[in-house]
Amino acid sequence: MSPSVTLLALLAACSGDTTAPSTAPAAPATRELTIGAYTTPREAYGTAILPAFAASWKAKTGQTVTFQESYQGSGSQARAIVEGFEADVAALSLDPDIATIEKAGLIKHDWRAAAAGGIVTNSVVVIAVRPGNPKGIKDWADLARDDIEVLTPNVRTSGGAMWNVAAIWGAATRGKTGGPADVASAEALLSGILGNVKVMDKGARESMVTFETGVGDAAITYENEVIVAKQQGKAMDYVVPASTILIENPVAVIDANVDAHGTRDLAEGFVAFLATPEAQAAYAKYGLRPVDPTATPKDLPVVGDLFTVRDLGGWASLQDTLFAKGGAYDRALATAQAGK
Repeated sequence: MSPSVTLLALLAACSGDTTAPSTAPAAPATRELTIGAYTTPREAYGTAILPAFAASWKAKTGQTVTFQESYQGSGSQARAIVEGFEADVAALSLDPDIATIEKAGLIKHDWRAAAAGGIVTNSVVVIAVRPGNPKGIKDWADLARDDIEVLTPNVRTSGGAMWNVAAIWGAATRGKTGGPADVASAEALLSGILGNVKVMDKGARESMVTFETGVGDAAITYENEVIVAKQQGKAMDYVVPASTILIENPVAVIDANVDAHGTRDLAEGFVAFLATPEAQAAYAKYGLRPVDPTATPKDLPVVGDLFTVRDLGGWASLQDTLFAKGGAYDRALATAQAGK
């Protein structure tokens, strides 16, 4: 073979045969996304948001999305993910639970840089009561009365429980509960309420289920928990304290897991979808207060003194002073238990 023929053959080999079939793998027709969430928004996700996202993704990509869903107390869910539950997306109750996953090295990006600081829904801490409020419960101080039995979850397993305690603590330290605006008065009120706690369940949803069975006169909970229960025909009302906290619920992509699963685009698309008007309206349907104010139902009660965790110094401060081992919560609980 002449040198010119050899050169032409080599050029042809390098350029490739455009008629040959491609060896690149085809995009999968069906993909799976694993969601690790706290218990409260189970209906919003399972009934409305996940199907809506699946339809949106199908329209854009032609791919069918299926979901693996896990719901448990926010603190328990965060620990499960750290210990090996391979969720692609964490939808939890509060910032410190996402931070737990972040500190374990599973979240590597700045999830707080997303729209609304990574927060996708809001709510407020309220007091669920029996129909017609027969015990005349009006505010936090009433929960310390001798004739009241209270339900609230365990702060060591439930993000909702931490919000509940922060609401009482904040209202008291802001001087909105009838006593001085100081730590001693706040700790005394918290101890009085904890002394009346009948059951401490693992999560906010479990606590409400216990309340629905007839246990207790009042349950400290998310506003949306009561709204969902009433939508399902459960008999209860709720009281909005004069001063309470704005609940802010974060969502984050779990980098280590999406990279292992090849689902980063799907997970990021899902988190972005949560900020859309369609998803925000779905949250509102199930009693949550969306971060998009235009999607918030107009009939929800207005809170007289609505404060945020930042007004209390932020989560880092609360974890040091209120929730740390031996902190104000532990002291209040010990005092309450000693008084029984």
